[in-house]
Amino acid sequence: MSEQRSIPKNKVARALTLANSGAKISTNYLKYRVKRAVTGNDDTTALHQANASDSYAALSRMKGAPLKVAQMLSIDQSLLPEAYAKEYAQAQYSAPPLSFPLVVNTFKKSFGKHPDQLYDTFSRKAVSGASIGQIHKASRGEQTFAVKVQYPGVADSLKSDLRLVRPFAMRLFDLKAAELDYFMGEVEERLLEETDYGLELERSRELALASSKLAGVKFPRFYPELSSKRVLTMDWIDGEHLDTFADGPADQAMRDRIGQALWDFYHHQVHELRCFHADPHPGNFIIDKTGTLWILDFGCVKRIPEDFYLKYFELLDARRVADRERFETCLRNLALILPADQEAERELLSGVYRESVEILSRPFREETFDFGDAAYLEQIRAFGERTSSDKRLKKLSSARGSPHSIYINRAYFGLYSLMSRLKARIRADLPSFLKAEEGKSAKALAEAG
Repeated sequence: MSEQRSIPKNKVARALTLANSGAKISTNYLKYRVKRAVTGNDDTTALHQANASDSYAALSRMKGAPLKVAQMLSIDQSLLPEAYAKEYAQAQYSAPPLSFPLVVNTFKKSFGKHPDQLYDTFSRKAVSGASIGQIHKASRGEQTFAVKVQYPGVADSLKSDLRLVRPFAMRLFDLKAAELDYFMGEVEERLLEETDYGLELERSRELALASSKLAGVKFPRFYPELSSKRVLTMDWIDGEHLDTFADGPADQAMRDRIGQALWDFYHHQVHELRCFHADPHPGNFIIDKTGTLWILDFGCVKRIPEDFYLKYFELLDARRVADRERFETCLRNLALILPADQEAERELLSGVYRESVEILSRPFREETFDFGDAAYLEQIRAFGERTSSDKRLKKLSSARGSPHSIYINRAYFGLYSLMSRLKARIRADLPSFLKAEEGKSAKALAEAG
């Protein structure tokens, strides 16, 4: 993995980086259309590969918000063409790292010291690189640390980067402006939080303490005295990243145990704490030699307002989904059906959302659910492909739903993706408020009988 010696910093340089990539993408489309006209071959494989490679090269050079967008897109690999999913997955922890002199500059600005003055040893090369920062291995005495160092200028350029990447993303993925703009404020807020390592330190300690009693899950210690707004120091954890572990020889019992621990971790945070780790990519999880799951990164955290939480997870109630009127009320409460929608549009949307809920809530409806079931994953993929290409849906206003849903959806898409990669069999309990309602209904029926 070659080092990157500089980052385009000013708006003009960053805009030119995207513009050059955009020009390459336009050329790729032109080549594709010419070849299709000459040969009649409509295969888009080569087009997707070329666009994925050219766009990732630009985003990884810019770091920050553009690369974070790539990382977010890569989480649910069933929704992207395979070429993009593979290329963008590098943003999770394999992005090209920055050279050591730039790291030293960050330390001097943060602490007034060279890394060698704070640690006994400090790796000159990053052991991994992601969208906002890169990890170095360090030690002091007998302690070994993972030191996350933020890329220079990431926080300062974030807002302008999001404006720059907007037309780029629209062109690349054939999106409408409304599909991006409606949710951009929520994305910007979360990304700005991710650039504040002081905030991440607080949240890491808070959520680790609140989740400390969960079985099979552990959290590294964090070190405030070796941390700042742009540097974060934590324990070094030996083990395999979750994707490497999942692709390895682990037996089914181990896969089930890791999968259950990961599922319970998210269930506890979403349904008990209403505050959750919203960045479920493999680079944020390590399995050590004892089979313990370690949660590494709390840079992206989402708090769920109580009223939105209740409206959103009502969709797991099979009685509401089965009752047409009650289901449409749920969709209206979530702004998924809008007052301006015509009857035919409401019918179309209601059908699409009902199918989506039925598929995605299936793990909650079975005593034990097997995420290794290839037929289930194919059904999710086929549904996403069918709805994304449905011309009737494309004509409808796409500014639907609450911005709060972005990171909940992202968390569950990521969680399902990790579960399927693990091929784990897990128990997925309903949220406690729905179990309480079901208990009341069962009691009422028994008394009536």
